[in-house]
Amino acid sequence: MTVMADRTPQMGVDEFERIAAFAAAETDTVRFEFIDGRVGVKGVPDGDHGEILLWLQTVCMQHRPDLGLYVEQGLRVETYRKGRARPDGCFAPRGSFSGQGEWGDPSGVLMTVEVTSFDSDTNDRDRKEKPPAYAGAGIPAHLLVDRDACTVTVYSDPRPDGGGYRETHTVAFGVRVRLPDPVGIELDTEELKNYVR
Repeated sequence: MTVMADRTPQMGVDEFERIAAFAAAETDTVRFEFIDGRVGVKGVPDGDHGEILLWLQTVCMQHRPDLGLYVEQGLRVETYRKGRARPDGCFAPRGSFSGQGEWGDPSGVLMTVEVTSFDSDTNDRDRKEKPPAYAGAGIPAHLLVDRDACTVTVYSDPRPDGGGYRETHTVAFGVRVRLPDPVGIELDTEELKNYVR
């Protein structure tokens, strides 16, 4: 018996970046990502999605003025199959992305943030693919605001082998949750109840 190698052509990161740049110039209704060798389409967020990120930004400014919540900053998640991800937000020291362009170095990122959308790909993209991609890039923590389940999940302690995060902690909207160090902020998630359908 002869075993045939998979000869499906794989898109390279350079080719992906050219396509993503072209699409960004032509439309403002979708954004592209390249995770686990697959191109993903991310719809433009709705108003409640934006309100959640504004709320997080306000909390950050109150408790950690040395950090910024960078919204939609693209990241090179190189260790995870040469990927490119665009988290909804990422906490990093101010100035971390100065001069870096569209796809920044994740080494200074303390925590990424994803807020689920109401599209068909959000389950795979936000709940399954992105947490291991961020862990593989060495980002210490990840926050998932899940508007379908009305929960907040904090992922922390990335595995050195790129196998995801060791710790997960999920709470319902309305419960206080601590974002682990190096962020070190406690969130009162009561306000999130205002931003679900």
